[in-house]
Amino acid sequence: MASYTTVALKAELNERGWRLTPQRETILQVFQNLPKGNHLSAEDLYNHLSGEGENISLSTIYRTLKLMARMGILRELELAEGHKHYELNQPHPHHHHHLICVRCNKTIEFKNDTILKTGTKTAQKEGYHLLDCQLTIHAICPACQRSLLPL
Repeated sequence: MASYTTVALKAELNERGWRLTPQRETILQVFQNLPKGNHLSAEDLYNHLSGEGENISLSTIYRTLKLMARMGILRELELAEGHKHYELNQPHPHHHHHLICVRCNKTIEFKNDTILKTGTKTAQKEGYHLLDCQLTIHAICPACQRSLLPL
């Protein structure tokens, strides 16, 4: 898993017969500048870009997010809100996993090198090229557990 720069993205897109459009470059820059621990849905990204005066359609955003996730540039996350979120796919040691409360959607990021090592070893053994390895744990946080207790 490589950390992507605009130059690396352009080279990889060109290798696949695609080009680096201004929209793809803008979307990559948003994720490169996203504070650690933040995740964006397509709608969040659309609203952010609209607020910045960028005119990128929601359909272009969806296509670009899917493309960048397939390329391994972004991580596609299934969080508790019922729609996908995305974040930059960071190489080890920034690689992390998610613990999500299914009631309030509170998300905690945590690191576990064993999960990544197991994923890497399994992929290599089978001849795969690892793009991402993530564990998402769905649970109920302590605050929501307390609210479930009978009075």
